[in-house]
Amino acid sequence: MLTSATRARDFPTLEGMTYLNTAAESIPPRCVGEALAAYWEHKQRGMRGRDEHYATWKACQEVSARLLGRQLDEVSFCSCTSEAYNLLASALQLTPSDEVVITDLDFPAGVTTWLRAAAAPRVQLWRARGGELSIADLVPLLNAKTRLVQVSLVSFLNGHRVVWPALRDAVRQLAPRAILSVDITQAFGRIELDCGDADIVISSTHKWTLGVHGGCIVGVPAGRATELTTHAGGWHHLENAFAADRFERAVPKSGAASFAVGMPSFAALYALNASLRYLEQIGIAAIARHADPLVAAVHRGLSELGITPMAPAQPGYTSGIVAFQHPRAPALHAALEQGNIHVMHQAGRIRVSLHGYNTSADVERLLATLGRALTQSA
Repeated sequence: MLTSATRARDFPTLEGMTYLNTAAESIPPRCVGEALAAYWEHKQRGMRGRDEHYATWKACQEVSARLLGRQLDEVSFCSCTSEAYNLLASALQLTPSDEVVITDLDFPAGVTTWLRAAAAPRVQLWRARGGELSIADLVPLLNAKTRLVQVSLVSFLNGHRVVWPALRDAVRQLAPRAILSVDITQAFGRIELDCGDADIVISSTHKWTLGVHGGCIVGVPAGRATELTTHAGGWHHLENAFAADRFERAVPKSGAASFAVGMPSFAALYALNASLRYLEQIGIAAIARHADPLVAAVHRGLSELGITPMAPAQPGYTSGIVAFQHPRAPALHAALEQGNIHVMHQAGRIRVSLHGYNTSADVERLLATLGRALTQSA
């Protein structure tokens, strides 16, 4: 992943392609394909294959907990972040007298849950200024009625990374009843996490973790397990799913385990177990040391082209994402696609994302193509 040899070995499809869109979809390493083949082989055994299925579930829980700095029973899985947030809502059971803080840099899954609640809480919007979330703008939104503060550690929209210590301290001091929920989808597997003392962390599995669709990691510390136990129906998360009293009561497992309400998405967990162990072997710190300078080079290069990123560079708080808006974004995106350079384009916004499999040559091709396109379309 970090050398030309390992890149060619583990990511053969990157040959001849400049892939700068991990924030949308990752390119999984070869070992993930092998893990999915193993799932298929085990599935061919029918019910007997479940021994391997659950062993892989446990192995994936183990490596996930280790990388998140959690205990084994503080980590579990569901199918996607949208499901995780709806389950979180079932655990909190908020009322119209409660308040929730969301940000305008967050992904819809972490925002719309609270707007769609049957008894919707009062939603307070923490707005970014100049592409950044300022703690000074958060402080007036926090009070004794705040029950939840929902943020993304790294924004999908523009790559801004929250300054976690300042955020945590403000919430703990001014909203002592609040659950601090952090979406780490655009961070986990790419940067060293600094939000280990969050009340709940949630991450999809098909982006920087290099897995596939159909999985979501949920981490809940033991100290919050009782408060963050879901009220959902199901079976896999119940202590008494098949007990004699199952038609009289439903007893959930507590905390993170209560988010695994149904049959596990085993294929996604086979993939995630392989991808996280691959990332662990390389080291997240090594990935950050390799990719952070590439991100900085994109920032510099865009500035030289007269393009201002949507979020300023943050020394010490880097992410893998650089985004910008441009009136000729469709033409710029078309030029990049023609050059086999893959980025995200949406509504005039172009988003570039760099992982450990990217190289300085990728950045040079990106900037050179943008430069030519800007000249031609001037």
